[in-house]
Amino acid sequence: MGGVNVSIDLAAEKLIAAEREGEKIAVEVKSFLEKSSAISEFHTALGQFINYRGALRRRQPERVLYLAVPLTTYKTFFQLDFPQAMIEENQVKMIIYDVEQEVIFKWIN
Repeated sequence: MGGVNVSIDLAAEKLIAAEREGEKIAVEVKSFLEKSSAISEFHTALGQFINYRGALRRRQPERVLYLAVPLTTYKTFFQLDFPQAMIEENQVKMIIYDVEQEVIFKWIN
């Protein structure tokens, strides 16, 4: 893509297409396992999301990109003012997933 090699996992379409009423999606899943550096992981996740979204718009504009984050991280880190503001400012669509129950808890458009 523009001289840069970008890899996006598009396998998620089959996994959750039925719940999205046939909408083609791509999902960038983040685990946020490094609790001591959540802000660093957030910077990486947000940067990747923005880059992947731009790549998808050029290659597969019919796809909608979502950032998937664990429920525990969403309930803690993503409730802070700065992450909330950056998610809103960058119009990040999110999937909140429950790691233990292996289900999608919430879709945020």
